[in-house]
Amino acid sequence: MSSNFKIIYMNIAVTGGAGFIGSHIVEKLVERGDKVIVIDNLHTGKKENLKKVWNKIDFLELDIRNFDVLKTKLKNIDGIFHEAALASVQDSFVNPKEYEDVNVNGTENIFKLAKEFGFKVVYASSSSVYGNPIKIPINEESEKNPINPYAQTKLDDEVLAKKYSKEGVRIIGLRYFNVFGERQSKNYAGVIKLFLERIKNYDPPIINGNGSQIRDFVYVKDVVRANIMALESNVENGFINIGTGKTISILELANQIVKSSNLKLDLIHQDALKGDVMESKADVSLAKKLLNWEYNIELNEWLEDIVPRLLKNKKE
Repeated sequence: MSSNFKIIYMNIAVTGGAGFIGSHIVEKLVERGDKVIVIDNLHTGKKENLKKVWNKIDFLELDIRNFDVLKTKLKNIDGIFHEAALASVQDSFVNPKEYEDVNVNGTENIFKLAKEFGFKVVYASSSSVYGNPIKIPINEESEKNPINPYAQTKLDDEVLAKKYSKEGVRIIGLRYFNVFGERQSKNYAGVIKLFLERIKNYDPPIINGNGSQIRDFVYVKDVVRANIMALESNVENGFINIGTGKTISILELANQIVKSSNLKLDLIHQDALKGDVMESKADVSLAKKLLNWEYNIELNEWLEDIVPRLLKNKKE
């Protein structure tokens, strides 16, 4: 009996696998039956993010800057999802050298080992490389103009990715727009997380600036699918936007969360944040063309479901 498809179980590593996006990737890989090595130094990642799959993974508490130990652990893998990074824009102004060390030097370690052992890399780049765009929506050829140290590290990673790609390494950088979902950390595109924490305590959302900032929010499990499709695709190199092509302002987002809560709250405004991009919207046509990927989950539907449940759990 023949079949038009086959399932190939792989040996896959996930750096930052105890973090927000990484832990969701790990869960999906385990569900598929892949053998998974999780690498995380637990700086921001949490073991509890992996509690559903803890007995089915090989967990290594390891920093990606430790090249020699990484080398011993990544010899026999088929591919790697590289999600490990320091991701707080505000903190990157305070600790730019540490951000450069972790996000750039650590990433180069992954690329070096991919060159040595021949595995494919799918890694987390960021829409932040575009800075404040001249034109919306943003396509992959748009000008790169990072406006904070974190974004600069992501652009530096792309320079490295191009260099190693020319040396035969298979590397795909996924430029995430604003990822949201369960287990979101405060550091990673955390405005939704911060708003929900306030609402859970019956407090109004706090908006930085006037709230006119425009964002393209994409659900974490849609991002997971994009990662797996990129690894399994015939695409060997390049950078691909992962967003929705839809936008909402921060003010609209806050109002929608308050509305979903059925609480009577007046929004609070405070000073705008340094290095905050004003407008972001993805052109996702390349993801559709190269990976046949499209997003599935609408932000407003997710909020309408999650906000009442948060408040119900609080009462209970």
